[in-house]
This record gives sequence, structure tokens and C-alpha cells, in this order.
Amino acid sequence: SGKLRLTNLTQLTLDTSWWTRYRSSTKNPDLGDTFPQAVPTLAVGQHTAIPRTDNDLNDPNFLQAIANTAAFHFPTIEQGGNSLYPSMAQRATHVEVLRILISIGPTETMHFQTWSDKAGNAPPLTAVDPVTGASVTFPDLNSPPFGGEDFQTNLIMPEPCPFLSRKLPVVSIIRPTQTKGIATGVVNFLTAMGLFIGQSPEFFAFMRDLAEDADEARRGIR
Repeated sequence: SGKLRLTNLTQLTLDTSWWTRYRSSTKNPDLGDTFPQAVPTLAVGQHTAIPRTDNDLNDPNFLQAIANTAAFHFPTIEQGGNSLYPSMAQRATHVEVLRILISIGPTETMHFQTWSDKAGNAPPLTAVDPVTGASVTFPDLNSPPFGGEDFQTNLIMPEPCPFLSRKLPVVSIIRPTQTKGIATGVVNFLTAMGLFIGQSPEFFAFMRDLAEDADEARRGIR
């Protein structure tokens, strides 16, 4: 169209470890745990989540791969909002700021649940980008190494997991919600995803400065 965009949806590198994170009953990233990728090939190379030209419509298999990529991209974005708002709420002093954060945050969770359900419907396939040569494989997520009750693809509720301390009973929670460096972490996450490829150095400097200011906020008493 020739119109400039804020985001780049054609060169994405996606971290899909949220899929296994929210299905784990024994691990929590706030306690130092890490999680495997649901779609490992999306974390390698760059993948498009929209058709770049009409030529991308010619191969039905590759077109489905684009749709699958989009299906995983949306919840990958929303799971970040899932954590961002409760993490930042812990830093809020002014009650109106807290109201904003706790009013928007739950809608991010609604978006995440909806899109994670859509991602679960992505049909298994392997495709090669005819332009870049990047290969992507969407596995059957109901089969090993996943599969079983905790990994069924229609699961949208977070599995109970350790919270605050492994000595406490497990509970179904948003995770992570650690507040240290949360804003900078979000900017780094979106940048590593490739969402801002093509933006100017001034844009990145502004985003980093904004995130650093947010991370400097400290909860006070008013």
C-alpha cells in the first residue's frame, strides 16, 4: 500500500515457550525455571505472519503456514501483556494509575486465552518460504514430546504451579509477574521478535528511554 507501519509482521522470530510455561504444574519463571518451545522452528530465522505479495497466495501449504504463524504471533504478544500489567501495578502509587493498569490488564488475559485457543487449532505442517528459504514445522501438539492432559490443545486455563515459594501449595496464576526490569524486558522481547525491524535508531532510543523511566517507578504511599 506504500503506507508506513509501526510494526513489521513479515520478519518475525517467535518465542513460543509460553505454550509450555502455562501448561507446567511444577515450574514458574519467577522461580528461575525455563521452558521448551512449542514450535522450535519459529524461534529460528524470520517468518511472515501476513502475505507480503499476491505470490504468497499461490501455494496453499505456505499460505496455511502464514496463517499458523499469525495464530502463534497473537498469543505471543498477548502473553506479554498478561504479565506487563500486573507487574507494573506493583509499582503504582497513584490510585488512578493503578485503576488503569488493573482495568486494561484483564482484557489482555482475555485476548491471550482467545488466541492461545486459536493457536491450538493450527494444523501440523512443514513449509518453506519461497522468498527467504526459511523452513517452519508446526508439530502436532497433542503428540510427544508434549501431549497428555496438561498439553491438550484446547486448554486455555493456566495450570496451577508454584507461586512465591515452592513450599506453598500450587495455584493457577499469571506468570511471570516479577516487577524488576519488566518494561525494559518487554521492549527487548518485542525487539528480538523482529516486530520493529525497519524503525529508526531514534525510535529505539525513545522506546528504551520510556521503558527505563517506567522501570524507575517505585511504589509509594499517597
